Amino acid sequence: MSRILGILVGMSESVPSRGAPARRPSISIVDHIVVDDEGRALTEPLREDIRLLGGILGEVVREHSGDDVFELVESARKAAFAVRRNEIDRDELAAKFVDLDVDVAIPIIRAFSHFALLANLAEDIHRERRRAIHVRAGDPPQKSSLAATYRQLAEAGLDDAEVGRALADAAVVPVITAHPTETRRRTVFEAQNRITELMRFRERTELTPDEEAKVAESIRRQIITLWQTALIRLERLTIQDEIRSGLRYYDASFFEVVPEINTSVRKALRSAYPRAGLAEEPMIRMGSWIGGDRDGNPYVTPEVVTLATTLAAQTAVRHHLDELENLAQELSMSARLITAVEPLLELAGAGPEDAGADEPFRLALRHIRARLVATADEMFDEGFLSSNDLLLIDGEEPYAGAGELLADLDVVDAALRANNDGLIADDRLLALREAVRTFGFHLSGLDMRQNSDMHEEVVAELLAWAGVHPDYASLDEPDRVEILTAELQARRPLTRPDAELSELATKELGIVRAAARAVATFGPEAVPNYIISMCTSVSDMLEALILLKEAGIYDPGPAGENSPRCTVRVVPLFETIEDLQQGAATMAAVLDVPFYRALVESQNGMQEIMLGYSDSNKDGGYMAANWALYRAELDLVEMAAKAGIRLRLFHGRGGTVGRGGGPSYDAILAQPPGAVQGSLRITEQGEIIAAKYAEPVVARRNLETLLAATIESSLLDVEGLGEESESAYEVMDDIAAKARAAYSRLVHQTPGFVEYFTTSTPLSEIGALNIGSRPASRKQTEKISDLRAIPWVLSWTQSRVMLPGWYGTGSAFEEWVGDDESRLETLRRYYERWPFFRSVMSNMAQVLAKSDMSLAHRYAQLVPDEELRDKVFGMIVDEHERTIEMYAKITGTDDLLHDNAALKRSVYNRFPYLEPLNLLQVELLRRFRAGEDTPLVRRGIQLTMNGLATALRNSG
Repeated sequence: MSRILGILVGMSESVPSRGAPARRPSISIVDHIVVDDEGRALTEPLREDIRLLGGILGEVVREHSGDDVFELVESARKAAFAVRRNEIDRDELAAKFVDLDVDVAIPIIRAFSHFALLANLAEDIHRERRRAIHVRAGDPPQKSSLAATYRQLAEAGLDDAEVGRALADAAVVPVITAHPTETRRRTVFEAQNRITELMRFRERTELTPDEEAKVAESIRRQIITLWQTALIRLERLTIQDEIRSGLRYYDASFFEVVPEINTSVRKALRSAYPRAGLAEEPMIRMGSWIGGDRDGNPYVTPEVVTLATTLAAQTAVRHHLDELENLAQELSMSARLITAVEPLLELAGAGPEDAGADEPFRLALRHIRARLVATADEMFDEGFLSSNDLLLIDGEEPYAGAGELLADLDVVDAALRANNDGLIADDRLLALREAVRTFGFHLSGLDMRQNSDMHEEVVAELLAWAGVHPDYASLDEPDRVEILTAELQARRPLTRPDAELSELATKELGIVRAAARAVATFGPEAVPNYIISMCTSVSDMLEALILLKEAGIYDPGPAGENSPRCTVRVVPLFETIEDLQQGAATMAAVLDVPFYRALVESQNGMQEIMLGYSDSNKDGGYMAANWALYRAELDLVEMAAKAGIRLRLFHGRGGTVGRGGGPSYDAILAQPPGAVQGSLRITEQGEIIAAKYAEPVVARRNLETLLAATIESSLLDVEGLGEESESAYEVMDDIAAKARAAYSRLVHQTPGFVEYFTTSTPLSEIGALNIGSRPASRKQTEKISDLRAIPWVLSWTQSRVMLPGWYGTGSAFEEWVGDDESRLETLRRYYERWPFFRSVMSNMAQVLAKSDMSLAHRYAQLVPDEELRDKVFGMIVDEHERTIEMYAKITGTDDLLHDNAALKRSVYNRFPYLEPLNLLQVELLRRFRAGEDTPLVRRGIQLTMNGLATALRNSG
């Protein structure tokens, strides 16, 4: 393991093996990745870091697992690179693992998994290194940075009024979700962060040889800890675990980074556009689904909602309490040396002659902290506050809300500035003021989500119990809307506390009532949205309001006044391609309902709509889904303009391209005109959460990227099509239809496809990987439509097919272009000018670069039905080659990663290390399915999944 990098060139083998499909791919995807001498030179520091970390890992493996294991690891490493150089057949490497004792296989899997984790770390540091080099050289700010955005705005010559209109209610909300293909345990997470800090220290400090040795020793200590720490859990994560895991990112990065960015953006924009009237409200706020998303998750209960909102609030309040204590220590100014202004003395509760007022800032801050302690004592159960905290209360009045705390902190700020201490005010105090403004007492908004089918069932039961209608489910849509509208304009509830209801109805009502209690305790920001999965109609939206009404969150207002109020927004989620196509019509219809329109007006005229990337992709394939989303946004923007409302889109993107993933900056700029409007919500899922937000440097960069793209999309013309837009839309309508047809021929129309999928991938084994609390399917079924998007994508990713990120696109392009060179030129023009099309092509190329049909061929051999295996795998290989060919024709290059240097480095330098993980996974799956169902075999399979997910970085 000490010589951790080799040179990766050449083609994979084309020698057939017994029982294989007749047709076997002969070209490695690495042939479509070009790294020149300059690229190698730029990455030499990265390779040095990987050599250091890999060398230490190799020594640790030898010392703690023995020479035999080390030699097997080193032999597998060399053979993996030899395969890529076409020096040996892949069968020769695979043969090393045939019938290998599983207790020997496991440390090999662990070694390559740990290497992947350390290589990720080195790549992140190298990206920091490259950015610092550009900054020190005085280069123009890099694309996707806020500095670059400010420069573009200045060049555009925007006036203050334009900026003020576009950013009036600006909000960028990353929403942390409980879809944890991220399998790292907290211990691993923390050790990785410590290694990152040590590597940064080594990079930025002029070290003596002795100091260098001490840093290496400290890194070694952490790697030993990692090696002796179990990578996977023996027990499945509970939803309570997921809640706590999501909250760890606040101390890790969000408390430091989010207030800082909010402050700097406000300052920069106000300086450039002083008459824009930009609000004090923070642009970045945080959201969460963890504990509120019960769509297909039976483990979300009223108690879980209470736990999620309470732990979030405790995290925020504890941060504020700690910072107040730190401030009281820092602001030691004496009244003998400064002027103690009257408001500060009033806040401190002391007169100018009071001996205790010699340190008025400390006195004022201790008073503020005492009031916050009293607030916490009122909000939380016994155990949150220490005995020392409780001593502070002594009759102090609790804060009614975070706004009152902020007002007191503003007094302290003004007093510092009155003494010419602005520099001090702009440090910890400013960060705390911004944190209170951003996180309040609630920390983040917990969204509720449920499937529309569940709403229908519960509402039908409530209406029958109340005697409104005995069989609501039998009604057609107009009759449903009539009944629901009448109920939503009447103040009487449908049930009473002692009503005997079904288990489902009792649970659903309990959940919304728990949300109502959270709103009452922590403020309306605690639960801001109610999302309706599989929303297809007006009644789907009104049914959710019925539940909110029963909980007391929705209030119709006095009879006859049409003045409904609801602190929670009802948000439809359009997921399938058909639902996306009908989304604008659905929204126009619900806005035609007078009371609902009045409700939107009461919510600042804002309607939020969520777009589902995962199910639309599973439904119609990559290109069809992406275009359906774009078209839906165009239609929704037009609908909102006609209705005179403001639109906010919530993008349900996953980590992978097959679930809407890819670079966030490019994805946001690829939205159609008018789709952003200064406001954006976006889900952050799985291993992407740790990759983006595990520590402050990386978190700052990623949050800046979201803000930069949102501001640019709101203020600049980024579509670039001009008068060609309508014709381009018609072209994409045609291409998307062809892509969907090609995808459907495989996924929905090929007999036996489900059998091929379940047997050629580790789908069934994914259920045993303790990575999340929710089941793999919404219900017991073998239908693709009922399978959750995460296991669908994760399975194809593990087997290196990556099908959700490309299948059907090559056929669509080939069929649309035909022999017409002018059509090919049209697509080339779109690639050059249209951010949407370029983003779709770039993301697809990233997926193709991570795919490997030769490795996928190994997984295909797990399919028992040889005829089915040959047919389906042959279709996949044909489409794969066709897609790469059409990509090259359109873009003018067969280098799949010509526009993504970072991923190119990753694929080129370390993808050979995935070979042993994939080959061992296939070997262990073969044994498991042959009846070798032992704990060690199961654990080995789970470890390969963990390692591949880590190495691929966005796997589910």
